[in-house]
Amino acid sequence: MKEEKETTGLKKKIGPYDDKPIAIPEGIDMENHIIATYWIQADKAWDMAVLGQVLAIEQTTGTWVPVPGETPEIRAGHVAKVIGVYEAPYYEYAIPADVTTRQYILQIAFPAANVEDQLPMMLTAVIGNISMVPNFKLLDLRIPKATLDQYNGPKFGTEGWWKALGLKMGRPLLNNMIKPCSGYPLEVGAELFRQAALGGCDVIKDDELIANMRYNDAVKRVKTYMKIEKEVFEETGEHTLYTVNVTDRLPRMFDLAKRCVDAGVNGMMVNYLAVGPEAMRALAEDKAINVPILAHMDFAGAYYMSPHQGVSSPIILGKFARLCGADAIVLPFSMGGKAIYMHDRFMNTVRNLTYPMGNLKATMPMPSGGITPANVADIVNAVGKDIMIGSGGGIHAHPQGPKAGARALRQAIDAAVKGIKLEEYAKEHEELGVALGVWQKKTDFKI
Repeated sequence: MKEEKETTGLKKKIGPYDDKPIAIPEGIDMENHIIATYWIQADKAWDMAVLGQVLAIEQTTGTWVPVPGETPEIRAGHVAKVIGVYEAPYYEYAIPADVTTRQYILQIAFPAANVEDQLPMMLTAVIGNISMVPNFKLLDLRIPKATLDQYNGPKFGTEGWWKALGLKMGRPLLNNMIKPCSGYPLEVGAELFRQAALGGCDVIKDDELIANMRYNDAVKRVKTYMKIEKEVFEETGEHTLYTVNVTDRLPRMFDLAKRCVDAGVNGMMVNYLAVGPEAMRALAEDKAINVPILAHMDFAGAYYMSPHQGVSSPIILGKFARLCGADAIVLPFSMGGKAIYMHDRFMNTVRNLTYPMGNLKATMPMPSGGITPANVADIVNAVGKDIMIGSGGGIHAHPQGPKAGARALRQAIDAAVKGIKLEEYAKEHEELGVALGVWQKKTDFKI
């Protein structure tokens, strides 16, 4: 047996397979490893078990050529291990003559000690240099409990949005993004905010394309919009959360966020992949940021859109957003509208946001992208009531104005919750009827 001297002076025995970059699943401690699952396509002559070991070494203890410092002792504690190589189809006796490439599901176990509580190090380990391997995509991560416990996750979570609004759970929340997306002065945004709030929007957010701009200051927006929020509440009895976009340079973003809180904002938004997931995590863990945080998905497609490369959407939009404290996240709407997203991928992402995940609170999904009243029932039937429905143009482009547009969406939500067909409900609700006359479903999607 090989031996390893620890810092205590005690000797620890190393087994004959401990320093190998390959194992069977039962041969490792799953609770001390992060399990990465990949899809890879390669030339038919390649032995994927061997290539997988090359990748495992590259991402942990070694490089393309043996180096003296990569000792068996170091490998035993820190090398990643290939624990699964599954070809599809799974040839057993011969490779057909017409086959030139082969496809595999590859699983590699990374020692959790290599990444600790650092998401940047997790990303660097599981999809760092090897992200440049052609036809190679990270599909999923299995994170052990001890690692999950080092993340606080959402501070408010799904239930926190209702509490912040003073509402009981029981219906989807309605979120409106002010349109136009950018370029407008404060006065224009203020009137659009007022009309959307009067129409019944629970949450009104900045578009991701406007943050703290010279032409439209974020803190001034907060002060103006929150004054309007109080006026609308006195008139309607319903509160509105304003999620101001605090996306900015670092560390300037944190100062902006705190100035917005001091100015009275009751919600916050950040383009979390543009600033980096750990930046949002820092916002979520900051005790001074005492409002729910909405994460925006922009830039996510650069990670997941290729079927042959990158990182899957359930990781980028699901697990990472939740790990880093998003109380809600904007998701591409998969059942019509303008977004391009497969429905089964959408549902898998939703599960990663809402199903039990260690001790983390659930992150509220917010389907968005071309949503109109015609889409609401499909969304509720697929995802349930614990969601936020986002609509921009579907509210602001209503022929009777944004106030009527918001009312039409609220009426569609009421109809879906009550199980009443939209066309029937529209007969007694003018704003909904007008909206249905303008917008119908863009697909024949059926649940």
